[in-house]
Order: sequence, then C-alpha cells, then structure tokens
Amino acid sequence: MSFLVLEDVHVYYGGVHALKGISLTVEEGEIVTLIGANGAGKTTTLRAICAQARVRQGRITYRGRDITHLPTHEVVSLGIGHVPEGRRIFSRLTVKENLEIGAFSVRDRSLVKRRQEQVFESFPRLKERLHQKAGTLSGGEQQMLAIGRALMSEPALLLLDEPSMGLAPVVVEQIFDILKELNERGTTLLLVEQNAFQALSLARRGYVIQNGEILMTDHAHTLLENEDVKAAYLA
Repeated sequence: MSFLVLEDVHVYYGGVHALKGISLTVEEGEIVTLIGANGAGKTTTLRAICAQARVRQGRITYRGRDITHLPTHEVVSLGIGHVPEGRRIFSRLTVKENLEIGAFSVRDRSLVKRRQEQVFESFPRLKERLHQKAGTLSGGEQQMLAIGRALMSEPALLLLDEPSMGLAPVVVEQIFDILKELNERGTTLLLVEQNAFQALSLARRGYVIQNGEILMTDHAHTLLENEDVKAAYLA
C-alpha cells in the first residue's frame, strides 16, 4: 500500500478542466517531484491533495484512507503539511506568531514549544528573528518561515509548491539542503518546482505534467538524462 495515491483525479475551475485524470503515487520516505510548465496543473495537484481544490472525479488516499472529500483541517490533522506557492506568510505578525498559527490545533503549549525548537534546529535564523515582523524578513527567510510554519503541525508528508521561487541561487541551495535533511529525518516530500534540474537532483522519482495530464514518470536521474525533458525543462 502506497503512502499517498492519486487515482484518475479530475479538477475543474469553473468550465476549465485543470486536472484531467491525474494518477501518481508517493511512497513513505521518498522525495517525489512534479515538474512542468506554468499552468500545467502542478499547483492544482497539491491543492487537490490538501482539499483546497475540489475533486470532481477520482480518489486520493493517504496511508490507505480515502481523503478525497475531507476538509483541509482534517487533512492537516492526519499528517499532511502544505507550503503554498508565494509563501503566504502573515506579514504583519511576528515570526513567533506565524509559527504558532502552524500549530493552531495543538492545545498543549509545551508541545508547541518543543515543535518550535525543532523548527529552529532546521532554521536557526528564525530563532534570531523570533519577534520580528514577518514582512520585514528577506525572501529566503520568509521561505524558511513558510516551511517552518508547515512543520509546526509535525507532518509526515510535506507538500512544497515552488520553494525556490524568487530566491538567489545561494539561498536556493540552502533551502534544498534543508529539504534533504528533513527527508533524512523521516519526512516524505512531494515537491512542485520550476527549477527542474534542482528538483530532479534532489528527488528519487519524478512526474512530468502537461496540460493537466501526466506526460511521463521515471526515476529522477533517468528524467535528468531524457532528451525531451532536457529540451523542455532543462535548457
């Protein structure tokens, strides 16, 4: 039984057929990446998993449980975290307040504190900025905060949407090193990323999505050497 399974998933935005029968799997402990052009359906796939886009047809299962039509807060409580595209931090709140929002369902304050310290192990810079307004952080620090906020729910599966967007190359390297460390500690990752080379270098397997359909799937290193993938996404 796979950790996460999408079977023939269809999503519409009004009359637009955004996902046209997406099927994919993620095994526990893996890093899997979904690559494709803008508008291909990458973000919608993540939104469908965490119940932010309504699935009209098909099924999504997580750890053997059908989560297709669960509300978002229940999906989160089952162990799925989401780092959205564009970070979407609360810019007028402090770093500390943003992290606490990530643990909104946890009533044990000592547990919230422990999780916060675990986030600081991965992102020590956030501890230095704890009482700073999130909107005054650098782009890289805001991305760290977005990931840290998602980690406050202690997810077993972390969905990441374009974590390198708008960041300097040296910061991108730092973010991807941290993602690798998180995976080594046991967090399963499903990564949407336009930087296909970076994503495929990190991941174990990859899916290529085009116009709401899976075009191909293979081991990440094989996709890196595929001439069609090179021409479309690595040129």
